[in-house]
Amino acid sequence: MKDPLDLSGRVAIVTGGTRGVGRGITTRLLEAGADVVICGRNAPEQAVAAGGREAVFVAADVREVEQIDRVVAATRERFGRLDLLVNNAGGAPAVDAATASPRFTESIIRLNLIAPLHFSQRANAVMREQESGGSILFITSVSALRPSPGTAAYGAAKAGLMSLATSLAVEWAPRVRVNCVAAGLVRTELSHLHYGDEAGLARVAATIPLGRLAEPRDVGDACLFLASPLAGYVTGSTLVVHGGGERPAFLAAARE
Repeated sequence: MKDPLDLSGRVAIVTGGTRGVGRGITTRLLEAGADVVICGRNAPEQAVAAGGREAVFVAADVREVEQIDRVVAATRERFGRLDLLVNNAGGAPAVDAATASPRFTESIIRLNLIAPLHFSQRANAVMREQESGGSILFITSVSALRPSPGTAAYGAAKAGLMSLATSLAVEWAPRVRVNCVAAGLVRTELSHLHYGDEAGLARVAATIPLGRLAEPRDVGDACLFLASPLAGYVTGSTLVVHGGGERPAFLAAARE
């Protein structure tokens, strides 16, 4: 019996797959045998490789529909199919919602919500013509599930992805499955911008029930599961990967 987590012969696109969480997802898919195309505005400083294979990089700004089309076209030209799309590209700097400019807010919504929708439309057009269909994943965030002070527009966009996935799962069934991975706090090369030095990271990790920040590979594992036959009856769902979440503040306050 074939290993259900073996993605040999499958082809994936991971947006923002050059670093951080996206790189972790890409590495995990490569290890599982998939051929992976990654896109971003800048090429990675080091090739993304694992399992004896290397991801193919296509330069693209996912906010531009014409560049999305170029990534999909390059994938089909190289591999002849598309089985998995991981909409990972996104993010937002911290800013006070009271003073955020309309242009800034619109750019955050465009990157984190509208771009994944456009990319998913293009992927669906390919997948629905394949006998085996395909799978689309949105990398969302716990910011969609709890207050997101400092990144309010980002949290709203990520919540929008979760709603979007439920709708697309109905519209595009049964050929294409659509799901979300809601990531918690993840340790990446940019963690210091959010959590400070190693001491700060340790203090943040201590607030998480499992006692550590997620690694990009943890998110990759979740994506591998949802892309595999093991999740063949899972669509329109959100898998939360947050180490147990955050301890309620009132518990600490009650002991003071």
